Amino acid sequence: MTLAIRYAARSDVGLLRPGNEDAAYAGPHLLAVADGMGGHAAGEVASAVAISSLVPLDDTDRGDDEVLPTLERVLRSANDRLREMVTANQDLEGMGTTVTALAVVGQQLGLVHIGDSRAYLYADGRLTQITRDHTLVQRLVDEGRIAQEDAGIHPQRALITRALDGRDDIEFDTELRAMRPGDRYLLCSDGLSGVISDDTIEAALRVEDPQAAVDGLIDLALRGGAPDNVTAIVADVVDVDDGATTAVPVLAGSAYDGPVDVETRRPARNGTTVGDGDHAAGKAAKATGTAGERADTRSVTGRGRRIRRRRGIVLAILALGILGFGAAVAWSYVQSQYYVGEHDGNVAVFRGVSGSVAGVDLSSRHEAHQLPVAELPEFQQERVRKGIPADSLDKARGIVSSLQGVRADATPAPVATPTATPTPTPNPVGTASPTPT
Repeated sequence: MTLAIRYAARSDVGLLRPGNEDAAYAGPHLLAVADGMGGHAAGEVASAVAISSLVPLDDTDRGDDEVLPTLERVLRSANDRLREMVTANQDLEGMGTTVTALAVVGQQLGLVHIGDSRAYLYADGRLTQITRDHTLVQRLVDEGRIAQEDAGIHPQRALITRALDGRDDIEFDTELRAMRPGDRYLLCSDGLSGVISDDTIEAALRVEDPQAAVDGLIDLALRGGAPDNVTAIVADVVDVDDGATTAVPVLAGSAYDGPVDVETRRPARNGTTVGDGDHAAGKAAKATGTAGERADTRSVTGRGRRIRRRRGIVLAILALGILGFGAAVAWSYVQSQYYVGEHDGNVAVFRGVSGSVAGVDLSSRHEAHQLPVAELPEFQQERVRKGIPADSLDKARGIVSSLQGVRADATPAPVATPTATPTPTPNPVGTASPTPT
């Protein structure tokens, strides 16, 4: 019986972090997760250095007695490169990374671990953590000074006691494990294990398909708030005769928004092989020199450009947000205004303000009135055509009423035709008869 692994990997930036400092690799012979530390001190570069150092082991067959020394030697070399980078640029002081990796050798798995990323075994329906966190809180638990259930809420739970950080006195945990068909392994950063409980992880791993299990775990962390980057690899030990293996290597995290298949590789300057492109391993290969050289300071310059570019993007987004807020306030004010103007020769009430911006009208007709503008006095006609502003609809209607009154006053009253006064016709004057004497 020949055993192999079927795997899936995914990394998510989470809900609060501006960038992804996790990096991961999953291949037929190697699984690795690295969680960078340092924030502005290039934690994402530290995790990428670790991953790029381990990637070549996915292609090399070694004996059972060589795998653990080889894993340690490779990671110590990566630690030396981190130290060289810090020496070349003191701004990188404080960067580091956790590493948890499994290498497939024959029918066994070689485990190397440093930091607080984790490896779990899910077998026979039960979940078991097979790595020990290198943290202050775990030390307090081991010494009996705090209870295990209090570790998750301890104020110093994020303090790591061991990491790949360029120092000389690093120490790894290593173990050789037998492969068994049906075993499932989970490698993850603390962005997953620190958010969801072991019971929840165990339930999520009951899903048969590794990719579905990975997606479910990441989604659970996101629903839990995901304050940190979240990375997970799920790998099943299978019989090759079943034909259910995975052959395409997958890189996740760092420069990627999600896992990306790596089908071609090229030699790096230090003689190792990494995937092409601007991903975790490729980024680390560009950021580091050969074992005997100083770190390539161009990588620091490139990172500075990336920081400035990200800062510019953030400022642009803030500026657009401020402009958008101002525009929303302005538009709200505009829509609360009214004015009386002309529409199709009649008086009408408009909502908004008279005029336009960039070809966009700032008003719309709200009411039409059967009041011809031409029947108003010339002075009022000019006012209407320019627009008579009003603070409210009632005031606009009041203006229309006053215009209707002006129109009534301006209409001339009918002029009565005067009736000629008749001239009296004089009576004929007779000659008076003489009065007899």
